[in-house]
Amino acid sequence: MRFGWVVLLMLSFPVLEAVGIFWVADRIGAWVLLWLLLAAIAGVTLIRFERIAWGARMAFTMQSGVNPMSSLLASGRILLAGGLLVFPGFISDVIALVLLLIPGTWNKRKTDPLRPANDDILEGEFKREPDDLLR
Repeated sequence: MRFGWVVLLMLSFPVLEAVGIFWVADRIGAWVLLWLLLAAIAGVTLIRFERIAWGARMAFTMQSGVNPMSSLLASGRILLAGGLLVFPGFISDVIALVLLLIPGTWNKRKTDPLRPANDDILEGEFKREPDDLLR
């Protein structure tokens, strides 16, 4: 039964996008074409950039010893947002912007895996001095 609602939603999505485009075009006029063109250009740019950055992101993740699933999810989220921006419509553009605004691996501070978690620890050597030198 749930599968039927998903299919209905997937089939009605392009219709909802077309209604949204006509509604916004009625409000603001021909500026809709400029918006759709700029959104498509932004989507293609995001996809091209992510194709290049994916390898470097995965190599850095593997080198730092972090779980690579977070990088895969971040790349997938960016690719999905780019695809939604290429798809004409305002509902898909809003969903893409929400996907891009979700905090991901690109804005987390990376830590050195060899550095201790407690920054109060000082590295060095310990040497005991005789008591008569301390007086």
